[in-house]
Amino acid sequence: MFPRITKVRCLQNYILALTFSNGVEATLDFRPKIMGRGGFFAPLENLEFFRQVRVDPEIGTIVWPNELDFCPDVLYHEATGVPLPIYDLYSINEMVIV
Repeated sequence: MFPRITKVRCLQNYILALTFSNGVEATLDFRPKIMGRGGFFAPLENLEFFRQVRVDPEIGTIVWPNELDFCPDVLYHEATGVPLPIYDLYSINEMVIV
């Protein structure tokens, strides 16, 4: 399991500063992840709503009031370039890093 998010700060527009449980800090632009996707993502297009982001300590990732969240493993991968684990569907207890 990758490190979890422990802190989030809104910087400007749709850019968030994230701190992970291993001390890694990263700045990610969420505009491409939310703009024009509609549906559950539509409220996040409103900058005031987007700024209501917080860390949910139970799941270790960022969430918004409409309960939308992003996978912390994917965010860590995007922040660091560390490959995502690929799980063998036949044996979920084994993990292969590609």
